[in-house]
Amino acid sequence: MGCAVRAETAGRRTTGLARVASMRIARFITGENPQYGILDEEAEDLIALRGDPIYGGLDTTGQRVPLDEVRLLSPVIPRSKVIGIGRNYAEHATELGNEVPEEPLVFLKPNTSVVGPDDPIVLPAWTNEVHHEAELAVVISRLCKFVPAEKADDVIFGYTAANDVTARDVQATDGQWTRAKGFDTSCPIGPYLALDLDISDLAVRARVDGELRQDGRTSQLVRSVPELVAYVSSIFTLLPGDVILTGTPAGVGPIDVGQRVEIEVEGIGSFSNPVLRRD
Repeated sequence: MGCAVRAETAGRRTTGLARVASMRIARFITGENPQYGILDEEAEDLIALRGDPIYGGLDTTGQRVPLDEVRLLSPVIPRSKVIGIGRNYAEHATELGNEVPEEPLVFLKPNTSVVGPDDPIVLPAWTNEVHHEAELAVVISRLCKFVPAEKADDVIFGYTAANDVTARDVQATDGQWTRAKGFDTSCPIGPYLALDLDISDLAVRARVDGELRQDGRTSQLVRSVPELVAYVSSIFTLLPGDVILTGTPAGVGPIDVGQRVEIEVEGIGSFSNPVLRRD
């Protein structure tokens, strides 16, 4: 297996399409069945893929679908789990009265928490203080365990943007974070899955009703993406499509019914979600 990295998926491949840096892939719908496509920014359309690129590679069908005729979905639905990292920006830890932990602070969100662009964030009845948390998210390409940091790129398929929506009051009172961070709709991701992206210094932003709330950079991460992949893979076996949330910069704050939350990561794009409350 070499370096304890086990490859279980087909390698990336293309048909009739040259690989370029920062290729962006969408998961979208025009009718009943979701499709995947590669974004062509100049033509403002999507080049349809034959299947899920994590499992089937980047073979294209030749079909082009105009962007204005599609509804974007979450670019990946984790088959297994979303792994969160807490307090991985020093200023965010400070703003909530915490210190940066000596080791990465890990929590889980179920795959049922994932929604896509324009899907509502539904606030549960049992919380009165819910916050936005803009984050860079890492998408895993293959089954792996005990991945050395220097081999992390070998198991990363790409990157997307995420909102680690958190019931802050419940997070404080429960003593652990499952309910606060794992409820349905608490993990909007999108709008695209970016491949071969240089993530060393990207802007990570959140806006609420157009007001800029968070404006950090991935260069401020306490622990780098390779370090995080190595750490979490020492705990869990990672599966294709698993998502790792890398932490949120300072500026988190409340969201409420009727507002719209926009998340942006430079090089990936931006998306937004309306906020509702469950009756």
